[in-house]
Amino acid sequence: MGELAELRAWVALIDACVEPIARRPVDLTDPGWVRKTREGPHPLDEAGIRPEAEAALRDVLSRYEEGDDSVRATLRALLERCHWFGWATTLPFEPTPQGFRQHLLEMSAKDQGLDTRDMMVGLHDLCGQARDAGVGIRPLLLEVAELSSDMDRYGMGSTRHILLRAAGREPCGLW
Repeated sequence: MGELAELRAWVALIDACVEPIARRPVDLTDPGWVRKTREGPHPLDEAGIRPEAEAALRDVLSRYEEGDDSVRATLRALLERCHWFGWATTLPFEPTPQGFRQHLLEMSAKDQGLDTRDMMVGLHDLCGQARDAGVGIRPLLLEVAELSSDMDRYGMGSTRHILLRAAGREPCGLW
């Protein structure tokens, strides 16, 4: 568990670096606020910590995949506590079975984040990209569902249920 303690400290430090950027007020009365947000630097780049954050996420996902139920629950709790880390940190999508699986593991570990709807929209888009790349999504959805939480956090189903539902219908079983 010492290594998990190091990882927890690392993720918490990155979370603290990103929090001020995430909490910065946005002037919604400015007609160009959406454009400015899209064109501005990514929060990890603004904080100067993208390589460290992506390495931490890779470590989280590796331990999540290899760990037992207890380790996975610990990592889900870490990402829930350090939600700014989860908000800012994601890995680039590679249109391969491994790339799709990696993003499913990320969704599973983040366990719906702060909003199930965002997770479901992201899953729908991810499934579409993977299908367009010729990736067989169903077996990977089923595989990652087995690692996922069964807790219904927001009244829309657990992460496991959402992934199983996505595996059962086309075009990704969410709509």
